[in-house]
This record gives sequence, structure tokens and C-alpha cells, in this order.
Amino acid sequence: MTLEDLARIVADRAKADPGESWTAKLLAKGPEKCAEKFGEEAIEAIIEATKGDRDRLTSEAADVLFHLLVMLHSRDVALSDVMDELARRQSQSGLAEKAARKG
Repeated sequence: MTLEDLARIVADRAKADPGESWTAKLLAKGPEKCAEKFGEEAIEAIIEATKGDRDRLTSEAADVLFHLLVMLHSRDVALSDVMDELARRQSQSGLAEKAARKG
């Protein structure tokens, strides 16, 4: 499965009845709740990374990716836009890119 596949799944589930789909239920609560849930999942991944539990980190990383896509969907940000931004950044070093953001 690719991130593009997962983004399509999120978009499809967003159209479902919130009583039958976790994704639709979360999206119905609004972008702020989607962002909050993404943050919770990111913190859980950080915790597992510090513990060194590879299997739990793998599981939490999957949750992070899923909830990132839900959050993006809640604000009508296409995964392709994020990928385009990453491609744009590849043309310079990470240090140069970070310095440019500060200016």
C-alpha cells in the first residue's frame, strides 16, 4: 500500500456515515479534532521510539500516517501538494532549506 492508496481510502471513508466509519466520525468533529488526534498519535509514536519497541513503534507510525492524512483531508490539503513541496525541497540541502524558512 502507498500513501496515495491510503489517501484515497481516507477520501472514500470521509463520505461514509459517521456512525459506521471512524474516519467519517472524526472528520465530522472538525479539523481541530483531527489535528488533536494526529498530535495524540504523534506523541504515542515518540513514546514508543524512546522505549525502543520496534513493533509498537511500527504500529504507532501507521497511526500517525493515517491520522496525518485525515487531518490533511479535513483542511482540503491534497497529499500531492505535500509531495510537491517535498520535491521542491529536494533541490537544496536540508540546512539551506531550514535557513530559508527562518528568513
